[in-house]
Amino acid sequence: MARGSTRNNRRRRFAWEHLPDPELLDLRLCDLEVGLEGTWLEAPIEEVLAELAWRDLRIRPSFWLSEEWFCPDGVVGVALPFFLAHPRLVGLERRQMLEVEGGTHAQCLKLLRHEIGHALHHAFQLQRRRRFTNAFGSTSRAYPKRYRPNPASRRYVLHLDYWYAQAHPFEDFAETFAVWLSPSSRWRKVYQGWPALRKLEYVDELMDELAGQRPSVRKRARVEPLADLKQTLRAYYQAKRARFRGLTSAVYDEDLRRLFRDEGDVGGRRSESAVSFLRRNRARIRRMVAQSTGKHEYALDVVLGEMLHRCRELRLRATGRERALLVDLAILVSARSVEYVHRYRGRDWHAM
Repeated sequence: MARGSTRNNRRRRFAWEHLPDPELLDLRLCDLEVGLEGTWLEAPIEEVLAELAWRDLRIRPSFWLSEEWFCPDGVVGVALPFFLAHPRLVGLERRQMLEVEGGTHAQCLKLLRHEIGHALHHAFQLQRRRRFTNAFGSTSRAYPKRYRPNPASRRYVLHLDYWYAQAHPFEDFAETFAVWLSPSSRWRKVYQGWPALRKLEYVDELMDELAGQRPSVRKRARVEPLADLKQTLRAYYQAKRARFRGLTSAVYDEDLRRLFRDEGDVGGRRSESAVSFLRRNRARIRRMVAQSTGKHEYALDVVLGEMLHRCRELRLRATGRERALLVDLAILVSARSVEYVHRYRGRDWHAM
């Protein structure tokens, strides 16, 4: 990052910062004019670059803002979502989508390591290696719009949510690389006895071989930068919600209405929204159920996420004693997680 511009960007104020949401949503993405310089994103970027340098992996990825997280084909670079670059946009993203992907330092690092796995793959053309194909599968396989994971599989590492390594051989490598790159992963111990350990050991050997080498591909083009995106924020979020709408399920509605109250039934009484209650207690409920049932927290988190989306659609409110609600929700999540695993082994697929 250019330190000269960082200081100027920190002083900068944007005219849209104090606009109400309806007016902010009418702005085009290109009109936001935010950049990476001077934002909190510089710290995780510098951290992951230091991890590469420590391993003597000599790729120099470019970084820029765009619609979402991605690494373009054939490019040694990573796009980050624009909304992470300003607190006002983070708040808008949370209100529109309930969550902010990569919104904390730790989450951002996980996503950066994954995308840099793709960038390193491009830089060294790893798909041309026979051992790479043997380890991760044929990369000529069509890239799916949706995929059907097996939550019980131990052939893949667990890094990003939704068992993302199972989506495609490209994602399998990027996820395995991300686990390998993380200084605190303790992957040899965590994955002991898993078939996925063989992939990690192969990546360990491969990165040792690539250390100190100059990559054959060094293209650092910025694809779909924020300045080129003409759609409004309103159109962006309409399309984004439509893409994920298929992931929510009405199968929880009867149970959720039993635990929570309809907004109209609460009247003028003050009460927390069910969305806020679930978001605030999501990690706690997940841990409670995992400890009592042995179910994997990833599966439980997906179920909680679906419930959270249904609570938003149904406009439910949390009333009554918090402890009783937590216990009832833990029982519900435990029961529904069994159905979730069965359902996602069937016809339903995760959106990419």
